[in-house]
Amino acid sequence: MFAVLWTGLAGCAGDTAAPAPEVETSPPPSREAQTLPIPLVGGGSSTNRHGPLVWDLPAGWTEVAPSSNMRLAQYTVPGTGGDGECVVFYFGPGQGGDPLANAQRWAGQFSQPDESNSLDRMTMLELGGGALELTLVEVTGTYNGGMTMGPEPATPEPGWMLLGGIATGPDAPWFYKLTGPDPLVAEQKAAFESFIRSIEF
Repeated sequence: MFAVLWTGLAGCAGDTAAPAPEVETSPPPSREAQTLPIPLVGGGSSTNRHGPLVWDLPAGWTEVAPSSNMRLAQYTVPGTGGDGECVVFYFGPGQGGDPLANAQRWAGQFSQPDESNSLDRMTMLELGGGALELTLVEVTGTYNGGMTMGPEPATPEPGWMLLGGIATGPDAPWFYKLTGPDPLVAEQKAAFESFIRSIEF
């Protein structure tokens, strides 16, 4: 079962949402925090363990080396229209912000062809029935990228979708972000939800 927490701006007071705090642009965690969650992946197993959390990897997803030290884990997701990418972020005890602020920030990484507010294209669902508090986020449009490590901005990607998952861990939220072409991400929606539901201590 799930509860709908957010479906755009309809019914909300005012026309604009308060600016959401940046998460991916937060300072990297301390060296101790970065080295604590070590991947423990058994040979041939679809189960991944990173620090105190473990989750089941969907069929066809491949774990790759994270492209920056701000990424705890990174996966290549194959499908229609080209590969997608799923990234896991954890910023250390007490860091990361609340689910709504992060969902709004993710929506802010998209623009719309009709120049409407991307928050109107965002849905936010709370999953029930598990040991962890889990939230699903979805938004579509032209993806302008998250944080870039260099001076050049990310190349805009029209017709893309983001599926986000937020798990309330023992000391801070964990963030799971799948991005890619609309057809690919739409194909992976059921797999992504199962992926998020599989997260446990």
